[in-house]
Amino acid sequence: MWNYTDKVKEHFFNPKNAGALDEANAVGEVGSITCGDALKLMMKVNPDSQVIEDAKFQTFGCGSAIASSSALTEMIIGKTVDEALAVTNRDIAEYLGGLPPEKMHCSVMGAEALRAAIANFKGEEWVDDHEEGELVCKCFGIDAAMIERAVTVNSLTTLEEVTHYTKAGGSCQTCHEKIEEVLEAVLAKTGALAPPKPHAPGTVGLDAIKPLAPKAEAPAAPAKLTNVQRMQKIMFAIEELRPQIQRDGGDVELVDIDGKDIYVRLTGACSGCSQSAGTMMGVQAKLVEALGEFVRVKPASLLPVGA
Repeated sequence: MWNYTDKVKEHFFNPKNAGALDEANAVGEVGSITCGDALKLMMKVNPDSQVIEDAKFQTFGCGSAIASSSALTEMIIGKTVDEALAVTNRDIAEYLGGLPPEKMHCSVMGAEALRAAIANFKGEEWVDDHEEGELVCKCFGIDAAMIERAVTVNSLTTLEEVTHYTKAGGSCQTCHEKIEEVLEAVLAKTGALAPPKPHAPGTVGLDAIKPLAPKAEAPAAPAKLTNVQRMQKIMFAIEELRPQIQRDGGDVELVDIDGKDIYVRLTGACSGCSQSAGTMMGVQAKLVEALGEFVRVKPASLLPVGA
């Protein structure tokens, strides 16, 4: 279990500014549902004062992704576009009282979405879909520029840290060498990487001789759940969530499972509540974490006719 702060839990269970923003004139979308995390940030910016008057988000991801997105909207409302541009992922994490290292990529996704939305407002091109060969990590669509920003802003020094903050290298691991090249280049540029010690002409410094590290074995793929096991995990995860929702006067029940689509019904105070979208996202995040796969939680009203 991750060790979450009370503020992370607050923004996860009761996210602020969740949902669509019809008056948005600045929209930033990053990530991909197929990669596990996706965020759409919508802002209403006053064209004269350049002040962000409102902001909302829609996200697909874990609890940390929801909390980071919620915190980001609270942080930027009332700021000018230029002031918001100075917000980094570290600011988001600090606002939440910290995030587990393995979840820092959620705050990075928020900062990237903010940059994309501001670029959209200014009429500049923001490309989150890169040409073949420009990507460092093809599994998660992470390019060198994003890794460089994460390393610089957060003073990262190891491959493991880069993976925690960006997810790059967290799947097939074939990009580890390229990630280390980018990391070393940034550290050398910032002076964080010490230059090799000089050695006598005609000799090789001992510091240049490094033993080959044993090749890391790829982690074993988790055993695929049977249909019964999968259904049991879904039911158990929802039962775990119910007490929290019931304390607010609502409830949630499982209605149907159709592959990646899981249909639930919100009742009591949750039905028709302005925060119902946030509750649905919370249920989705819980199921994604419990199943170890990406699923979509939908209201029972969207069930196909005859299902």
